[in-house]
Amino acid sequence: MKNGKLYFYLLLTYVAFQIVSVFLAQPLITFFEGSTDDVKEAAYKGVAWSLFTTNFITLIIFLLLMRTNKSFLKNVFDGKAVSFWTSVLWGFIGFFLVMGAQILGAIIEQSIGIEPGSENTELVSDIAKVAPIMILPIALFAPILEEIVFRRAIFGGVYRKSNFWIAGVVSAAIFAVVHNDFEHIIIYLFSGLVFSYLYYRTKRLMTSMIAHLLLNSYVTVIQLNYDKILELQKQLQQTFILFLQ
Repeated sequence: MKNGKLYFYLLLTYVAFQIVSVFLAQPLITFFEGSTDDVKEAAYKGVAWSLFTTNFITLIIFLLLMRTNKSFLKNVFDGKAVSFWTSVLWGFIGFFLVMGAQILGAIIEQSIGIEPGSENTELVSDIAKVAPIMILPIALFAPILEEIVFRRAIFGGVYRKSNFWIAGVVSAAIFAVVHNDFEHIIIYLFSGLVFSYLYYRTKRLMTSMIAHLLLNSYVTVIQLNYDKILELQKQLQQTFILFLQ
């Protein structure tokens, strides 16, 4: 399958199953309402299992589609790709780069009056606490699917027709808009640019995938253990004060 047609089918599949997840959630919520009196718990479980199911199916379809074009993940940039282990190393470096980019984005947002904290992230965290299956779509499926769509298909496709900056801004902007958190669009925009740079720098999509996986996993762990972290921080502060006395 030629690249243009493959781009179309990947994007169509991604968008279609994002929509399907919304419609699939309702019957699943109804199903879970039969096993609990807590309406919110049933809703969270329905949403979590809907996202898990649709993301898993999307990933399978992506893999099947990409098998029709063996060179899809290659021949995007001129020059030779870095080695496997160099790509892994850059993936870990990229995690810290994207963290720095998000901190910079947060500073800029606060300077223009935008309060820190994302309602989307908090909601996803609340769902994951009730339905741990939600962790897989967040920390595993989403990074893989998003890197294929936004970095390989959109960034890679636009790059072949233009240059790094145009492709980077276009893909990062779409990446930011799709996350539907317009208040914090600067953070998503900066993150998207870093992921594009990692892909461009190493010529391996695996690099940006690793950084994205690490970022989402880190955020998930922090959000799920936020209360415990605050308690530990409080205990450490008290211990430090006693030590000074």
